[in-house]
Amino acid sequence: MPALMYHSVSAVGGPLSDLAVPRGRLAEQLGALTAAGYRLVGLSEALDLLDAGCTDKLVAVTFDDGYRDFLTDGVPVLAEAGAGATLYASVGHLGERAGWLGRWAPDFGRLLTWDELADVAAAGIEIGNHSLLHHPLDVLPADRLREETVRSKDELEQRLQQRVRSFAYPHGYNGGKVRAAVLAAGHDNATEVGRRLHTPGERRFAVPRLQPTPGMTGADLVDLVAGGGSPVVPQLKRLAQPGWRVVRRVARAAGRNLT
Repeated sequence: MPALMYHSVSAVGGPLSDLAVPRGRLAEQLGALTAAGYRLVGLSEALDLLDAGCTDKLVAVTFDDGYRDFLTDGVPVLAEAGAGATLYASVGHLGERAGWLGRWAPDFGRLLTWDELADVAAAGIEIGNHSLLHHPLDVLPADRLREETVRSKDELEQRLQQRVRSFAYPHGYNGGKVRAAVLAAGHDNATEVGRRLHTPGERRFAVPRLQPTPGMTGADLVDLVAGGGSPVVPQLKRLAQPGWRVVRRVARAAGRNLT
């Protein structure tokens, strides 16, 4: 099953340009997928349908971080395409700018407020958990890891008065300890980056996603979804992850944040 990872629905330049897909291009991409016979739904719904033996051509559509442009531009495009989606909110940053984007944050980094997030939920979009403070979770001590996964879920459920099932790992980093914490907090699925297709029967707490970019036409995205991308990059990233985790843990102890 293909799962897509979007972020902002806007157009920006610079090193973060691939995280922003303009409204018109998003409409083109989703329209091409539906025209190709794909059913576009949120991640939890997609996994439920797979478990139920659904034979439809499914694509799970997800958006990370919770940028304000999702409400103004993303929700209308999804409605026009007849598509569902999952939006992952970084709870402790709602109403602020996405500080983890660094000096590029002003380009598109304003996040939804709690009221705006409620409007997104009322539009039928699944709200998922993207942790409390958008830290890489795999280098945090156990008490901080629990706070990031439990407190964020509790706040979302209390504020929105609905169950929060899905979790997205900030920056994609996870491991056995992190996945266990997300499960223990009460989520029933989670997603990483992965850059490959999800295979039914794989673990529900590390669902990989493909990343559409603003340079992809609708036809390009249909090809990516059908083919799943190159198998080389995901394998190289998987092999490098343990060593990179050590580097980031040392950097964090020294007071720096490598993402």
